[in-house]
Formats: sequence, structure tokens, C-alpha cells
Amino acid sequence: MPTVESPLQERVVLRHVSWETYERLLEDQIDCSSPRFTYDQGVLEIMSPIAKHEWYSELVSDLVKLLARTLRIDILSLRSTTFRRKDRKRGFEPDCCFYVTHIGQLRGKERIDLAVDPPPDIVVEVVVTHSLLDKFTIYAALGIPEVWSYDGSRLRMYRLKAAKYAETRASRALPELAAKQLTEFLELGKTLDSVTWPDEVLKRFRRTKGS
Repeated sequence: MPTVESPLQERVVLRHVSWETYERLLEDQIDCSSPRFTYDQGVLEIMSPIAKHEWYSELVSDLVKLLARTLRIDILSLRSTTFRRKDRKRGFEPDCCFYVTHIGQLRGKERIDLAVDPPPDIVVEVVVTHSLLDKFTIYAALGIPEVWSYDGSRLRMYRLKAAKYAETRASRALPELAAKQLTEFLELGKTLDSVTWPDEVLKRFRRTKGS
């Protein structure tokens, strides 16, 4: 797979932005995949993803869906759906995210309301350039139980404990998936084509499971 070279991501931070302004911006961009908005108690970050960022996001998403299907685990992928809560004055759009529980009540919904709906079990953050906001604080405030962070060389998993995230070796939502092995599979995805890569991942994954 060829290397993706792009200019640096564009990020703009605006302060003293009201919740109403944030929601109007979301409505204006409702049919657009870019830019992405992150809101934290009056501070708004606007980010336009670069090709490398989107490539990594897609790679992680494809890997999770491939392995979940192999394990016969039903998951719901909602990509960069907007998640927000007015009472917490926070909102974000993940690079990708997955529901493993509560799928039945969420599949097919046009909008997710975190005031009444559960948050995704896993949120994935691709770190090509660093956000100017502390996204982990936002995730914790919105009750995201598990966050995966991928910087292009290593995947790390974090679990929410007592309102803070602690790094963990394996996923709680998908217990058979470990950070070290997923990192290995993602590295393969950088060198193999999109047809060969899934076959090689499944061969190695099944070998570790003894099947």
C-alpha cells in the first residue's frame, strides 16, 4: 500500500463559543464529513482531516469489523457520528466508534442523544497531529468506557476508571482483542494491499486462537 503524504491538518480553536452557536454549526455541516467539531465548555476546535488521518481511521475501522465478524460478535460502527450533551456542554466527533452492547436500541436511529442513549463502547482517536483540546477529559465527562488511540505506529487502549483513563492491554468490550496484536495487524496494513491484508490478518489471528 503506498505511503500517503499530505500537508499538516488544519486546526482552529475558537473561545467563548455558545452552545447554541456550536449546534448551529453542526446543523449547517450535517451532510459534510469535514470539518470536524470538538466542543468543551465554550471552547470549539475545528479540524479538517488530512488523507493520512482518514487512511488510518479506515484501517482501524476495517480491522475491528473484520475481527468482530470472525469472532461472530455483532457490533455497530457509527464512524464519526456527533456525540454531545448540552448539560455537560461537551461534544465530539470520533474518528470511528463502535457499539457492542445496546445495539438493538440504537441500530437505525437517526440521531444519538447521550442524555438518554448510552455512549459507544469504544471510541477511536487517530493522532496524526495533536488536538489543542484535552479530548480524554471530554470522553470521561460523556462516559465513554473505552478509548483507543492510534498514532500511526502503536495502538493503545484506555479504560475509564473513577473518571480517569488507565492504559490496558486488552479491550473490555471486545476481550479477545489486544492492543499489541492489533498494532501488528495495522502495521501489516501499511505494506499489504487491501485484498491480501484481510487474509493475512485472519491467518495470524486464527493461529493465535489455535484454530
